[in-house]
Amino acid sequence: MRGLRVLAALALTLVLSACGTVSRDAFTASDLGSVAPQGLADVRFSAADPAASLKFAEDVHTHTAGRKVNVLAISGGGSNGAYGAGVLVGWTEAGDRPDFDIVTGVSTGALTAPFAYLGKDWDRRLSEAYTSNAADRILQKRGLDLFFAPSLFRNHALRDLVAKYVDPPLLYAVAVEHAKGRRLMIATTNLDTEQTMIWDMGAIASRGDATSLQLFRDVLVASASIPGVFPPSLIEVQGANRKLSEMHVDGSVTTPFFVAPETLLLSILPGRDQTGPGEVSVIVNGQIGGGFGFTKGDALSIVGRSWIAMNKAQLRTHLTANAAFTRRNGGLFRYTAIPDDAQGDFSGLDFAGPNRRALFKLGYVLGKSGAAWVSPTDPSAEVKAADPSGLKASQPPAAQTRDGG
Repeated sequence: MRGLRVLAALALTLVLSACGTVSRDAFTASDLGSVAPQGLADVRFSAADPAASLKFAEDVHTHTAGRKVNVLAISGGGSNGAYGAGVLVGWTEAGDRPDFDIVTGVSTGALTAPFAYLGKDWDRRLSEAYTSNAADRILQKRGLDLFFAPSLFRNHALRDLVAKYVDPPLLYAVAVEHAKGRRLMIATTNLDTEQTMIWDMGAIASRGDATSLQLFRDVLVASASIPGVFPPSLIEVQGANRKLSEMHVDGSVTTPFFVAPETLLLSILPGRDQTGPGEVSVIVNGQIGGGFGFTKGDALSIVGRSWIAMNKAQLRTHLTANAAFTRRNGGLFRYTAIPDDAQGDFSGLDFAGPNRRALFKLGYVLGKSGAAWVSPTDPSAEVKAADPSGLKASQPPAAQTRDGG
């Protein structure tokens, strides 16, 4: 599969291009001080900060005026993001897609999230972003500079794609929804602190100037910058005594998706009976079940297969934790993922047009029929030993998968 070949090439490149660097001035933890993006304040927090996480939860409860909060979380997955886009458009066609109070996105989910947040009127732009030829060349190979660069591919096409679809009218629309109390949150990984950073994109958009538009785009690109595949994004901040450049990469390095900051996942929220999570829907842009695939004995095959297995295990664990958090706080949890028996390349690195359009169609058919959604069994109930997490309950029938693929 093309995706596995890219993974293999990535592993080789990381070895050969060890001398490749990103130019930046060094700094220490003491230089950070109270860090906020230059010219903007209160637009992000660390998911590892319990006080900031609780403040975010309390602010959401205040804005929702004593009612349950509906959440949509969209995972990473590279080119598999076409599946989630298809689910959303199909969900619109089904006629029961809600307006969510909070929409979160990680990696390719970060690119989908603004359109999901703005609702069905933006479905055409969402569909075009994932099915048109605009993304065909997103993996732009390097030339002789490969051995002096920090990534296998350039990110020019990714930045151009974001700039094309994230324009001033979108920024204004996000700001309008933010003023209503709804929230659009995007995760990046800060490599300097090894923490998930959660960005309030509505707060950024509300500034309404060229600087905020650029920061909005930079955060989306950073969240989608798969380490080694794309170069990291440098975001300028004001440290204690000087300006610093933080290094941010793919949000899924630290979290595959997020419903709540990690410090809250074991918590019972204040006011959960009235203002906790209501319906929590998670779009997983990938498969989560293990599947047989003969692994060759060479190092690159072993690395590629191990990477895929690791990502699936992380997704299953995260789904279980978020389902438990939702139920503990009185909500209903459901998710959708690419069916395990679907055929295709789901490595997330096959950006060829036919693959993206097939994934979009699969998501659209399942989203429109309602068969996309899985409600995991209660983790406190007795479940089959073969499925201890309860995550395989109610998988879509194979016939529907074939129709969609």
